[in-house]
Amino acid sequence: MAVIPKHYEGSSKREKVEHMFDSIATKYDLLNHVLSAGIDKTWRKKLISILSKENPKIILDVATGTADLAIAAASLQPHEIIGVDISYRMLEVGRNKIKAKKLESLIQLIHADSEQLPFEANSFDAITVAFGVRNYEHLLTGLKEMYRVLKPGGICLILEFSQPQSFPVKQFYKFYSKYILPFAGQLLSKQRSAYEYLPESVNAFPHGEKFLNIFNDAGFNNTKYLSLTFGIASIYEGRKEKL
Repeated sequence: MAVIPKHYEGSSKREKVEHMFDSIATKYDLLNHVLSAGIDKTWRKKLISILSKENPKIILDVATGTADLAIAAASLQPHEIIGVDISYRMLEVGRNKIKAKKLESLIQLIHADSEQLPFEANSFDAITVAFGVRNYEHLLTGLKEMYRVLKPGGICLILEFSQPQSFPVKQFYKFYSKYILPFAGQLLSKQRSAYEYLPESVNAFPHGEKFLNIFNDAGFNNTKYLSLTFGIASIYEGRKEKL
């Protein structure tokens, strides 16, 4: 089931997601770090540690947002990193961060739809996504696009929220996401609806083995996932078969 953000103009989920992230762009990083108690940084570091074993030279970061993961990937010393996102304002914040870190020659941010990537097939050694695939209007289409532009032998790593299953983490997480998260989001960003959408989209998103089934349907092989922090998030890994 696709979850669509409420209270935003636009007829499609893509348009509504774009408006939603435009509206919270300047507060997005603060809210992410505060509401996750900084754990989101640890999750990104874990993804980068997995990616470091691949020694990728050309990296695509899909749904890059404010470019946190793209900036983290700079530590791998690739030749080029390209980040794409549908939100102009998120990209503006990301470009300012990249400029502050003097990474303009390495990281390029492009406004683009993740379901219609403006790149030729077999272009990237690695593709990453952090907290973006659950916002796709058509999940399988977006995954197929990533598969298309990934080089044979390349790796795709997806960091995404999942749903804890064990007591008492499951019960606490449900209470936190339903009541605390929207309240804190409204307090800090004045956009309660955006932070009501977050838990709703997480609840509707196929996690674990269900996501791997869709990952496989998109063409990826050797798929697996790593559960993080009692199942609050997961890193999914897939590869494109070598020719």
